[in-house]
Amino acid sequence: MKTLVSSTLALSLSLAIGAAQAEELSGTLKKVADNGTITLGYRDASVPFSYLGDNSGQPMGYSVELAGKVVERLKSTLGKPELKVKYNLVTSQTRIPLVQNGTVDLECGSTGVTAERQKQVAFSYGFIYVKGQLLTRKDSGIAHFDDLKGKNVVTTAGTTNERYLKNYNAEHKLGMNVVSAKDHGEAFQMLQSGRAVAFYMDDALLYGERAKARQPHDWVVVGEPQSREIYSCMVRKDDPQFLALVNETLAGLYRSGEIQGIYQRWFQQPIPPKGLNLEFPMTAELKAILENPTSDPVQ
Repeated sequence: MKTLVSSTLALSLSLAIGAAQAEELSGTLKKVADNGTITLGYRDASVPFSYLGDNSGQPMGYSVELAGKVVERLKSTLGKPELKVKYNLVTSQTRIPLVQNGTVDLECGSTGVTAERQKQVAFSYGFIYVKGQLLTRKDSGIAHFDDLKGKNVVTTAGTTNERYLKNYNAEHKLGMNVVSAKDHGEAFQMLQSGRAVAFYMDDALLYGERAKARQPHDWVVVGEPQSREIYSCMVRKDDPQFLALVNETLAGLYRSGEIQGIYQRWFQQPIPPKGLNLEFPMTAELKAILENPTSDPVQ
């Protein structure tokens, strides 16, 4: 059954892309074909998804590598091997507007799929499944969300985690002081400096921040998982040709098993800048997504 579904999916996506080639190009494909350049949005501190990990100035990470696979497919589809790639920095607050207004053509970073965001942009198949948890010092005494009562807790502005944490605080009457940092790096700096006792964010990102610490093993990820999301690449709405190409690229990686090596490279092997292994194995939820790709929000 799985083989039949995968084959049917591959055929339908290939037909959609074939139609884009046979018919007149539209949307992002036409824009890229005319300009000879595609603009990719990247994050500078979303380890291990999209970040600046060395002095090259070039973004790297799991999501960046997936975006690179899309570019390879795009070059082949358009017959433009010389296609240029431009990188444009985005933040949690600017990523959606920059995709909407055409500044960024494709954003593969650490963006969770929600029903609200689907009204603004289109999402590809998911490539990771994440759960909201807490990063704190090993000796902080923080183990559960109830331990945060009356304390300073930092999260990142413009994220679904920020909204979730504020709602959780109000519903459970914990009296937390929720502090919103401009990005994940600043949030972790606030945690390290003692301005907050915990950092609430998606688990994979917390392990990434931990990997950047001077003494990574001084920090632990704790707390019963709360919010749940899948991350996907963002494209503009009403752009079926380009979305089909992105989805077929990802589906091909999933079918062939190539995604396994890409995942291991960023989550289960030493990564820049400190060569720490995140030791974050693929979850059962992600394996299910790879078998049956989806862009639906987690219910």
